[in-house]
Amino acid sequence: MSVTDTPIADDQRRSGWRTIRRVSPYLWPDDQPWVKRRVVLALAMLVLAKLIAVGTPILYKEAVDSLAKEGVPTLALGAVGLTVAYGMARLMTVGFQQLRDAVFAPVGQRALRRLALETFAHIHRLSLRYHITRKTGGLSRIIERGVKGVDFLLRFLLFSVGPLILELALVGIILTVLFDIWYLVIVSVTIAFYVWFTFAVTEWRVQLRREMNDQDTDANQKAIDSLLNYETVKYFGAEAREAARYDRAMQGYERAALKTAYSLAFLNFGQSLFITAGLIGVMVLAALGVQSGTLTVGDFVMVNAYMIQITVPLNFLGTVYREIRQALVDMGEMFDLLEQPAEVTDRPDAPDLRVSGGEIRLDNVHFGYDPNRDILKGVDLTVPAGRSVAIVGATGSGKSTIGRLLFRFYDVTGGALLIDGQDLRAVSQDSLHAAIGVVPQDTVLFNDTIRYNIAYGRDGATQEEIEQAARDAQIHDFIAGLPDGYDTTVGERGLKLSGGEKQRVGIARTLLKDPPILLLDEATSALDSDTEREIQGALARAGEGRTVITIAHRLSTIADADQIVVLHEGEIVERGTHDQLLARGGRYANLWNRQQSDRDAA
Repeated sequence: MSVTDTPIADDQRRSGWRTIRRVSPYLWPDDQPWVKRRVVLALAMLVLAKLIAVGTPILYKEAVDSLAKEGVPTLALGAVGLTVAYGMARLMTVGFQQLRDAVFAPVGQRALRRLALETFAHIHRLSLRYHITRKTGGLSRIIERGVKGVDFLLRFLLFSVGPLILELALVGIILTVLFDIWYLVIVSVTIAFYVWFTFAVTEWRVQLRREMNDQDTDANQKAIDSLLNYETVKYFGAEAREAARYDRAMQGYERAALKTAYSLAFLNFGQSLFITAGLIGVMVLAALGVQSGTLTVGDFVMVNAYMIQITVPLNFLGTVYREIRQALVDMGEMFDLLEQPAEVTDRPDAPDLRVSGGEIRLDNVHFGYDPNRDILKGVDLTVPAGRSVAIVGATGSGKSTIGRLLFRFYDVTGGALLIDGQDLRAVSQDSLHAAIGVVPQDTVLFNDTIRYNIAYGRDGATQEEIEQAARDAQIHDFIAGLPDGYDTTVGERGLKLSGGEKQRVGIARTLLKDPPILLLDEATSALDSDTEREIQGALARAGEGRTVITIAHRLSTIADADQIVVLHEGEIVERGTHDQLLARGGRYANLWNRQQSDRDAA
């Protein structure tokens, strides 16, 4: 139990209070008066339910005493009426509790939805650097656990802890006024030891829960990672290896889950010990009072009813506190995610990008993913409006990095990147993204229909516009020949389509967007030679009147570019047209000759 006194536990308590502070505005939002009204009404129902619940044992006592005094022949309506009143009071207690839950339900669901939306939107605002280093499976599990804890935490913070304290206080007052101070002493001591034991053991169990969460996240990540790489697993006959890897992760979860189960048994037994001791103490006092004639049988029954009445919420307190602490752990991870700063942010009141022609200029651009290693080392490049520039070079030379900087996945660390004279760091990201269409090397599709994936290029596109984009990308005939046509589902990440088909869907999606600037990052790398020539024609037509940057490995695809730039180790070493670079006999000519030789050999 000493865990609760460690600095780690202090940090966890601070994290718990942070989580409560983050959640509380959803209960009392300044911009939603109806939410406040529902919270107040729900609290009123709660107080009424507790007042009726506390008064119910008194009716029970009167009914028992009436039966004991009157005897069967003279029952009349006294005992019966009190018994009916007792039943009605219990029914009203349950009724007000259910009404309270119904009144509060929209508040809880609204909070859950808003927090889930805030988390989802924030994840999309985080930089590419964060997403390529974060494990998707672990991230999804953190969000899932955190969002599930929101509704629970809101309801139980408002309707369990406070009402329990109110009920215990009312019962203590009644026992003191109607009976003796010793009843209050025994009940108070019982509650004090019970609460201390429950909180101490639960804090210890929180550590076990955190370990179990870590193991669960790790196992889930390994499962998702393996399933996403299904084909790779098959290629290398690694099914047994993957199963063993997953089983090792589940072994860790099993050990942590067993510790949690054992500690729960210990907690439940300890709670029962304290409650039973308190119940025996109070009932012994009441029995002695009945024997001495100072109390009636009804008093004995009422004391027993009150002890049972506070025993149930006390047992519930253990569950509530445990679940609240576990929910705080789960939600703490989600709020850690929410507090993850976005690396690329808009300046306050950043204006929209105004594209007058689409000139792109790199002015002494420096950039490195690691502060100690530059990828781009002072690149100067101007792409005139409406012209096409191809960037070539060996792997790792910085070609794709320029594309990522242009789309502002990252900000330059030195120099400036401008469109029509506007520094990209000074304009809004939404307007920048709207101005640039990207066809990446590896097109990833949503697990939805072909229509949905092409229409993703422009919200609200008509079927005719979708089909025209597909025709321009040379894929309409293929889609029309499918049994379900445009309603064909492409599968997870588009795996039901071939590489070339996925690439053409990606091209159609970008053509539908119809941006003034095109960024083609190895856009035809997954296509065969015949289809590549057809797509090259479509891309050439799509590039008319637009500024086009093409990042290419196959030099045959960019021979018609207005200018070709050769990158080597983050610096421009050659630039010119295809013929000029061949005549120069430098690095570009060597690359060209090598590719031509490889093609002839094939």
